[in-house]
Amino acid sequence: MSVHHGESAIRPEPDKVLKEIADYVHNYQVTSELALETARLCLIDTIGCGLEALRFPECTRLLGPVVEGTIVPNGTRVPGTNYQLDPIRGAFNIGTIIRWLDFNDCFLAAEWGHPSDNLGAILAVADHLARRGQPLRVSDLLESMVKAHEIQGGLALLNSFNRVGLDHVVLVKVASTAVVSKLLGLTHAQTINAVSQAWVDGQSLRTYRHAPNTGPRKSWAAGDACSRAVNLALLVKKGEIGLPSVLTAKQWGFYDVLFKGKEFQFQMPYGTYIMENVLFKISYPAEFHAQTAVEAALIVHERLRTMGKSSDDIKSVRIRTQEAAIRIIDKQGPLDNFADRDHAINYMVAYPLIFGELTSNSYTDEAAADPRIDSLRAKIHCVEDQVFSVDYHDPAKRSIGNALLVELNDGTVLDEVVVEYPIGHRTRREEGTPLLIEKFKRHISRHFNEAHQKKILETVSDKKNLPNLAVDRFTDLFVKP
Repeated sequence: MSVHHGESAIRPEPDKVLKEIADYVHNYQVTSELALETARLCLIDTIGCGLEALRFPECTRLLGPVVEGTIVPNGTRVPGTNYQLDPIRGAFNIGTIIRWLDFNDCFLAAEWGHPSDNLGAILAVADHLARRGQPLRVSDLLESMVKAHEIQGGLALLNSFNRVGLDHVVLVKVASTAVVSKLLGLTHAQTINAVSQAWVDGQSLRTYRHAPNTGPRKSWAAGDACSRAVNLALLVKKGEIGLPSVLTAKQWGFYDVLFKGKEFQFQMPYGTYIMENVLFKISYPAEFHAQTAVEAALIVHERLRTMGKSSDDIKSVRIRTQEAAIRIIDKQGPLDNFADRDHAINYMVAYPLIFGELTSNSYTDEAAADPRIDSLRAKIHCVEDQVFSVDYHDPAKRSIGNALLVELNDGTVLDEVVVEYPIGHRTRREEGTPLLIEKFKRHISRHFNEAHQKKILETVSDKKNLPNLAVDRFTDLFVKP
């Protein structure tokens, strides 16, 4: 007969990863002017992306309170709507519209993701608290965004959650929980508890981003993560305890259960690197690994036009790309829905080759019904370029290269078009910023009259006074009367 002495009930010290996140959130001072200016651009771009998503009924039908007609006193206001919601539901609403069109910012490393997704939680909590009288300013939003970007991106640099089948929104949940804990007034110890709750929470499987299950859940997954983050932080504020060894506990912890026994690795301490190097989606609402491929396709489209030819004259297209693109967006066969199409590189290349543009409307069922698209898709194939794959992970480069080689039916082979850095890359920030502002102008123009558009632009462009603006007054700029 074997003797079992039982598991030790002595609660250990919190895992190092938890403590380092809490230390960063509570003690780090954001002084980088580059990070804060990039955060300002990120803030207005992210809200603009949310406003643009409201044009699509597939998105708007998911919004609003759980019980129709509910109005919460001092509730979170949702940009572009007249909803006034509790901060948990507000986080879902804001997070969902931000992410719906795959047009907000991006950071690519061992794990992929969209750090501005965290604004769903940050703005929901900050706006609610401001309406209750707390003196929160836009500067608090910007600092929270920098820190959420850094936590999500720092965890993503060397740790691939996708390789164990988990979706990157786990990092949104963790980062959002951390920064809203501070906004809610949680102590350092309570923040550790809240972040531990985020890690133990059920994590999303990545299958909704991949064939054959690609679907619209990928567009509201970040909203779900934001709402869960706010809920967990509020539970800890009410006294819920944490799980100190949530990551390292043998057999039952995150590492053993979900990460194949591996501990997280870190490339650098938390600072402001991620925000300073974030990638903006400026010209095309397309999965980021295809951004440079779309740019190359538009160049080819123009070349064909000047030659008096069109996409009908194309025999084959080779896309030289990074390993990540092949794993995520290289798809063959029928594409079932909007979410399927904006995550298929051959669709995102075929469409601009044919039409000379790629917009949010390019992924609708109506747009996809043109038979020329699938005909051209069948002529497109991808190959991995090892140099592109290496440079993709190089901290000094972070390139997202694609190259198109097009052969025509008459045997002509066009010069290969190579684009290594998208317009939203840090190395092209000076070129991209004016275009980012134009993108924002387009997004607000569909919701507000010219006078109000002018007021919004003047407010967000005032770099001196914007940080001092009360959060609720900032949000009021974007809500419906």
